[in-house]
Amino acid sequence: MSRLFALSVAFFASVVIALPAQAEVRVLTSIKPLQLIAAAVQEGSGSAPEVLLPPGASPHHYALRPSDVRRVGDADLVYWIGPDMEGFLPQVLKNRSKPTVKVEELPGLHLRRFAADSASHAEDPDEHDHDHRPGSLDSHLWLSTVNARVIAARMAADLSQADPTNAARYQSNAKLFDERMDALDGRIKARVAGVAGKPYFVFHEGFDYFEDAYGLKHTGVFSVAAEVQPGAQHVAAMRARLQEAGKSCVFSEPPARPRLAETLTAGLPVRLAELDGLGGFNEASPRGYEQLMEKLGNDFAGCLEQL
Repeated sequence: MSRLFALSVAFFASVVIALPAQAEVRVLTSIKPLQLIAAAVQEGSGSAPEVLLPPGASPHHYALRPSDVRRVGDADLVYWIGPDMEGFLPQVLKNRSKPTVKVEELPGLHLRRFAADSASHAEDPDEHDHDHRPGSLDSHLWLSTVNARVIAARMAADLSQADPTNAARYQSNAKLFDERMDALDGRIKARVAGVAGKPYFVFHEGFDYFEDAYGLKHTGVFSVAAEVQPGAQHVAAMRARLQEAGKSCVFSEPPARPRLAETLTAGLPVRLAELDGLGGFNEASPRGYEQLMEKLGNDFAGCLEQL
């Protein structure tokens, strides 16, 4: 991957956003995973990235506060995924006079789209992930280390232009991040190797990038609109899928486990566990991205290896 990294840095250096030179650059990211990547790039520079969403908040349904709007306007650089992820941001970003990077448009990303007729969903037509329309971009792109490298390279190029004094540090940090991704991939693959093929269900189709990279595949998605209580027929159909799967895991996401989880799994040989793809409660440390990804691998394996 080192050659891909070098090409990414060279490309981004040629198109980097022009910012006035300054000793400190205020970086604001929409979500924690982007903040974790930025923290790795900014390590040792004297500056630390900020994040917009508080721990436990969903980027799909967040409501901006007046203080959030001010932070967006004041930041020197803003990084966000795109409108399929943070639907609350486009209108606010229109008023920014400083540079903004829409990560989903970076060249070199490996992108996925949600299948129009995914076999992972139940045959009940009401059972699908209401946050993700069939055919739309799967914007959980940070759960691929290939994409994380591309993001880090872009951040290093932007920061080098904005803060030339620390340019060598940013480039070195991004190179080290790139190298650490190889080791990270190896550790996660080894951790989940023994559980590939074991059945599990999710409440949110947000882990496809991770699953694809490490040989995992969810059996089904149990997702319903937050404002709609599923009917008895719908719940029965979902329970039938669990009964057919036998021993399996059902993964929800923090901070709250859906009440439906208990109803679905009562009396069945099913284990309940959590997956946190946003790393919402992680510290924004230079190794935070690796910690987020390794925790996902450990949480997958921790439940599935007990089946």
